[in-house]
Amino acid sequence: MSRQMVRPGGRSARVQAAVHTAVRELASEVGRDALTVPMVAQRAGVTPSTIYRRWGDLQVLLSDVAVERLRPDTEPADHGTLASDLTAWAEQFLDEMASPAGRAYIRDALLGDPDGGNAGQCSAYAAEQIDVILRRATGRGEPAPGVETVVDQVVAPLMYRILFRPDGLDTAYAHRLVAGALGR
Repeated sequence: MSRQMVRPGGRSARVQAAVHTAVRELASEVGRDALTVPMVAQRAGVTPSTIYRRWGDLQVLLSDVAVERLRPDTEPADHGTLASDLTAWAEQFLDEMASPAGRAYIRDALLGDPDGGNAGQCSAYAAEQIDVILRRATGRGEPAPGVETVVDQVVAPLMYRILFRPDGLDTAYAHRLVAGALGR
């Protein structure tokens, strides 16, 4: 069972927050592989049936938590030029996604996502961040590629390398991708 998780309000929001917190705490205490729905339910102060009714199974719950953790906390920093903004963003993206925690979140987000909704949400997070950078550049009078160009030429190769070929992955690679996307 897969459901699109919407940010609910009221009691539903409190349940979601408590369950997400329980997952994060227990994963750090006992390890992700040792988690069970009853263990999460007990920590969150809800019944296991609440978790099953809302998320369906543990993998979908882990996927939901992962998507939440992959959401950027802030807008990308403004360094004054498109090249410096996009390079700094790509470095941060690489650093966060290539970390052991980042890879685990990516894996969880995708494993509990048979319909692709979580993958689409994660992609939308990156696209939103890139859009902010490109709109800033356009506002400064700088020529800027489209969001999809940056996704295709920077984000997609980074994600491929993070997931399938992490050896030798470094900021120099991210810099080359950004330069290519900017036609430099």
